[in-house]
Amino acid sequence: MSKTLTPNQLLGEIGEAAVRLRFLTMGFQFDARSRLEAGIDGIAEVMDKGRPLARMIAVQVKATDSRRYASEDIDGFNYLLRSGDLAYWRGSNLPIIIVLYRKSDETFYWQEVQGGVGSDERRLHFDKKQDVLDREAVDKLAALTVPKAGFGYYVPPLGGGEEALVNMLPVTLPAEMYVASTPHTAKKAAGILLDREEPARFDWVIKGGSFWSFHDPRTSPCKHIVDLDQVEAIETDHFAFHEDEDERYNFSFLLRKALDHQVRADLNWNKDRKIFYFKAFAPNKPRSFSYEASKKKAATEVVNVAESKADKTRVAFVRHHAFVPRFESLYDEWFLVINPTYFFTTNGFIPHSHPDALLAGKKRLDNSASLRGQVVMWHRFLAKAQREDGGLFAQATSEPCLEFGEPPTIALATRVPEDVWGSQKKVADVEGDQELMNFG
Repeated sequence: MSKTLTPNQLLGEIGEAAVRLRFLTMGFQFDARSRLEAGIDGIAEVMDKGRPLARMIAVQVKATDSRRYASEDIDGFNYLLRSGDLAYWRGSNLPIIIVLYRKSDETFYWQEVQGGVGSDERRLHFDKKQDVLDREAVDKLAALTVPKAGFGYYVPPLGGGEEALVNMLPVTLPAEMYVASTPHTAKKAAGILLDREEPARFDWVIKGGSFWSFHDPRTSPCKHIVDLDQVEAIETDHFAFHEDEDERYNFSFLLRKALDHQVRADLNWNKDRKIFYFKAFAPNKPRSFSYEASKKKAATEVVNVAESKADKTRVAFVRHHAFVPRFESLYDEWFLVINPTYFFTTNGFIPHSHPDALLAGKKRLDNSASLRGQVVMWHRFLAKAQREDGGLFAQATSEPCLEFGEPPTIALATRVPEDVWGSQKKVADVEGDQELMNFG
């Protein structure tokens, strides 16, 4: 009996060929992978007027003959991703998109597969106007290849787009830090402090029998965990810009611990997700933060209570403004990199058991205005001016503390199109998200 090719095999080849041709007509290169591929059919390379830019996008093609998509109507449809594909894609170092090709009407739709999404976020919704794979999608696709990690990423401004805000706050360090010997490990020292009646403080690091802090341990409960006759004040720059990488890493950890101590009255630290997030003051109660933003007053609901759509008397979840902190040294200066995000609880205090889908949904609604606004808000929250104006550090003592400068700006030669951030919110989607409209 002679061999035959199944209709699905033929359709798969037709789909890949059609998508390759579509990318070529858009001005992209497209290289198909071998038959050994496990979930990525090809690599698209961004080109600028025929000039390859070495910016790659991984592409998975899903082809169908004439079948309607799930929940399809005149506006859009849903598509359920395979859990096996998601598990494979999470390890990718390239942005990944899925392209849906339907042979009967020659339609091409695409969406990015967000890295790190949870198991509850397998369902993608496609908009038939916004998610078409054609020349109008070139800018959005190219934007996927712009790295959003590293020392910082650009946050496009609200206006003409000639100036970009960088999500890095310059850090002014205390002039001196204190070093002492200690017979304890960090775990043992923490236990000693917690066992005492006086309030413990943890803005210090211990490694290899050496204790570091910006405050004098002889004047705090930390006097119980160090050798008092070995306490010494040393210029901060000696450790801040040490040639040894391990010493700089330890110093970076000390900065995070010092920041944790400074914001303890207003922010919580979640060690699993490694983020700071605004505390709720009471169960299921919103919380706002007022500040000066670009020549006008602004107010952000930093703890937002979302009602259940099915039962208005029940709270679905509570969303907290949050950020992932990272301290980086560049040349002779330290910066705090602010990566805005959100933290979800059930009532303001208990962590939500399924936050990934909520976070992915909220992130899809963020645009350049909201990201820029969040960076500005966090700067205002952390800045010295807030301490002097009854804000974050109004109750601060004269102890040395970290101070944060304005995020730097960079002049861009061309404007970043707003539509590369994806479809805009509908009015109904922004109820309860008034903070996105308050940033100047």
